[in-house]
Amino acid sequence: MLSICRTLAAALALAIALPATAATSWVERSNQLAQPLLKVMGDFNPEFAGQFGLTGYDDRIVDLGPKVDERSRAAMLAVKASLEKALAEEKDAAVRQDLAIMIDAVQQRLESQALNDRLVLAYFDVGQMVFMGEFGLLQDQIEAKRRPAALKRLERYTGLAKGSTPLTELAKARWNEKTGNAALLGPFKGEVEQSLANLPRYIAGIRQLYAKYKIKGADKALDALEAQLKDYEAWVRANVLPRARTDFRLPAELYAQNLKEVGLDIDPDTLIRKAELAYAEIRNELQALAPLVAKAHGLDATDYRDVIRALKKEQIARDHVEPTYHEVIGKLEDIIRRERIVALPQRPMLMRLASDAETAAQPAPHMDPPTLIGNKGERGTFVLPLGNPAAKGDGSETYDDFNHAGMTWTLTAHEGRPGHELQFSAMVERGVSVARSLFAFNSVNVEGWALYAEAEAKPYEPLDGQLFALQQRLTRAARAILDPELNLGRITPERATEVLTQEVVLSPAMARQEVDRYTFRAPGQATSYFYGYTRLMELRTEVELLLGRKFDRQAFNDFVVNQGLLPPDLLRKAVLEEFVPAQQKK
Repeated sequence: MLSICRTLAAALALAIALPATAATSWVERSNQLAQPLLKVMGDFNPEFAGQFGLTGYDDRIVDLGPKVDERSRAAMLAVKASLEKALAEEKDAAVRQDLAIMIDAVQQRLESQALNDRLVLAYFDVGQMVFMGEFGLLQDQIEAKRRPAALKRLERYTGLAKGSTPLTELAKARWNEKTGNAALLGPFKGEVEQSLANLPRYIAGIRQLYAKYKIKGADKALDALEAQLKDYEAWVRANVLPRARTDFRLPAELYAQNLKEVGLDIDPDTLIRKAELAYAEIRNELQALAPLVAKAHGLDATDYRDVIRALKKEQIARDHVEPTYHEVIGKLEDIIRRERIVALPQRPMLMRLASDAETAAQPAPHMDPPTLIGNKGERGTFVLPLGNPAAKGDGSETYDDFNHAGMTWTLTAHEGRPGHELQFSAMVERGVSVARSLFAFNSVNVEGWALYAEAEAKPYEPLDGQLFALQQRLTRAARAILDPELNLGRITPERATEVLTQEVVLSPAMARQEVDRYTFRAPGQATSYFYGYTRLMELRTEVELLLGRKFDRQAFNDFVVNQGLLPPDLLRKAVLEEFVPAQQKK
């Protein structure tokens, strides 16, 4: 999956700007019209604005000051009004579409904020927020001259900077503002307990970053942070946990809004029916392929579950994981070129293992996007965690899902190339308007492309790679069933875990990560993989039938990437009205 912090998602996701050399006049105008909205994002969530390339925010921190909801709402309403005025005056069709995208993005954010204000108490995982804010500046690809700003930011987090208040105290104040309203739901107990359990990992992770990058004079701020987070832990146990709910399910309105924000435009029951059919068909494909894989590996097994479990026992030594994945990256790039799947970016991609603190913040494999505004050669990074801090008991916290030969192929195709990393690097290199990347952002497009990329690479992989490509596709179909079924109260977490471990054949730690995702980490987001893949494959098939022998796979895939992160309906419109007629003329 693409790595998007939940705070960033709440601030309208990612920011991408166009390299000046690639911009067309309409893109330049669209990007100029986007500046006020970018400023609102930067003013209220400066860590992530800076992380993705907006300048002037490195020493600033998230706004949790008094009346932040009212202030941010007023700012968004003002920007919306200015965008609507620009739309009424704009003549260029492409710019008009971008303005409509930005207006819709603001409206969705306003609706989400209103629902949250009306239904739930705001609980902040301050440890994760501070770690991600510091990590955004303390990385190898960040210019050395920017890294000292991490200490200025830390001094703001801890209240040591003049005029600042510790973030922990601001978080407490925002909780206390509404805790007297008995009608508001508290956070899910499991989420709160996990955030508290992760605090030592975040504290250690931040200290490790300061040591690695030799940031001097930080001892006072680091000690203050540790003391404040320990105090915050005690405060949360005394004040938040008593209000925490034991039922993970969100109010129906809020779950529906989550689905809308990730890009789902069908009702959950229709999605479930589609996914159930796919789930059955994928299991049939797995069962047909498993005996061939077993024979190739000399295994005395024919059931796909037994074959998968046997192959997962052949674990790659930890010190060989990164070299193995880098080797697979090279092989997949050769396949992409040879088979003309999609144009490769000019820059090479990166892959590394996650630190303990990164794993606590994001326990699933993911891609950290490159710097997207004013990129100076920074590259996307495929990040692989090898365990789940949330898992408990008898060593089950270790994954066996990703460090074996069969999985390296499809996971690299998803997180790397031709998946997430290629999509984002290509947008940086080719040029995509801010509206079509930042404000059109939806998981249905992003995760749909990555799963589609797995399918594009699958026919050229070794048999065991194909087996695990199908297993991962089964996982995505299961997600589209289990996430809504859990949140609609039709299945228990225990039964969902059984499905994932026994039928999908995930490790107990990975299954726990999945169920945590569906129930409190990001309810609704997991549906986007299957649905995005389905919509893109439907579109691909429609275009193939229209064009016949004139269909060019690489031209189609390049066109899709060039559209940025448009939602399915807008992408289909662009393909049918622009790509198909152009190909028919050839």
